[in-house]
Amino acid sequence: MPLNDRRSFLKMGALASAFSVNSLFRQAHAAEIESASAAVNHLGAAAAAQNEDFWGVIQRGYSVNTQIINLNNGGVSPAPIVVQQAVERFNQMTNEGPSYFMWQILDQGREPLRKKLAGLAGTSPEEIAIDRNATEALNTIIYGLPLKAGDEVVGSMQDYPNMMNAYRQRAARDGIVYKQISFDFPIEDKAKIVKAYEEMITPRTRLIHVTHMVNWVGQLMPVREIADMAHAKGIEVIVDGAHSFGLIDFKIPDLNCDYFGTSLHKFLSAPIGSGMMWVKRDKIEKLWPLTCYGDPHSPDIRKFEALGTRSFPIEQGIGEAINFHEAIGSRRKQERIFYLKNYWATRVQEIPGVKLHTSLDPRFSCAICGVSIDGVAPHDLMNALFDRYKIHTVSIDYEKIHCIRVTPHVYTTIADLDTFIGAMGEIAKKKG
Repeated sequence: MPLNDRRSFLKMGALASAFSVNSLFRQAHAAEIESASAAVNHLGAAAAAQNEDFWGVIQRGYSVNTQIINLNNGGVSPAPIVVQQAVERFNQMTNEGPSYFMWQILDQGREPLRKKLAGLAGTSPEEIAIDRNATEALNTIIYGLPLKAGDEVVGSMQDYPNMMNAYRQRAARDGIVYKQISFDFPIEDKAKIVKAYEEMITPRTRLIHVTHMVNWVGQLMPVREIADMAHAKGIEVIVDGAHSFGLIDFKIPDLNCDYFGTSLHKFLSAPIGSGMMWVKRDKIEKLWPLTCYGDPHSPDIRKFEALGTRSFPIEQGIGEAINFHEAIGSRRKQERIFYLKNYWATRVQEIPGVKLHTSLDPRFSCAICGVSIDGVAPHDLMNALFDRYKIHTVSIDYEKIHCIRVTPHVYTTIADLDTFIGAMGEIAKKKG
């Protein structure tokens, strides 16, 4: 193909974007997934979660390495093949003329993407900023809030380290007071959790930080109840939704929070290095951007996207991940991953010496589950699973939590989980 024709073709492909009838998803998967969905549409989401024929179609949309069993999707999830192809296509375009194709073509795709993300989040597009991960989103908020010396923030020892460190830096630089609760999970009592936050509040409390799904062991926190309590006392709430967005079937306004940040490369399966920040519209103006902006007190959400040169291919690849997610269905996806978690967890808890560190109740958990074997250090258990069975997990040895974290995703097969169950039984028996 002549160079000019090729550039014209690539330009047309970019303008078509993930949200057109010519999207890569529609070309590769739409017909097959629509056909598979027709066979389960008469079922409720929980029943459809157990239909292996349907999920076999979804599994084929991924290109995961079959030489290992990846059960650490809580860290980062693989992207479906069409998402990878989208990033590759846009990256190829970018390198045929970066300053033109990036700024004149791909940059025009941000507003349609913002609108699509807002639809998924149940918010206005004017409250959505696109960034690189939950750390960037939440640190932008944490550093941007006009807190002053003596103002108090309440969080927990089980929040994500990057967020805890951000508050500690604000304490060191600005004199804010950072107070933390230490929970002993699992907890199956919403009132107990809400009370723990409420008891930390003083007249100087300005902000409560809550992790929606605790990354260490997957505890689902009663965010709405905490936010309602906090707002009744004039306190704002920031939510770390790194592990909940794209997994739990909810809309951000359901949480009644003021600020929300997430990584899109976890359960949404967007390209690695993509994230999203939500700020309630009337809070945008007072929030300082993390990077420079001409008018830092602008009420425009786009002030948080002044990053200079960024990866436009990664950004535009998010669209194909949304297509894939919506074809599955949010509730159906949540039920499937919850089913997979409970499938292995209910079986291994019957093995002598095995202990679960996460609730099996859908009100308090979904995908992530902690598990341990008496007498086996978490790091040793993680290594044994990989060295002997090529099962990838992650060990947790921190603040009342001593276990490995196991997290399946929609591409995880029942056969993979049966292998894991058998491996846990063999390791526990050898230890016993």
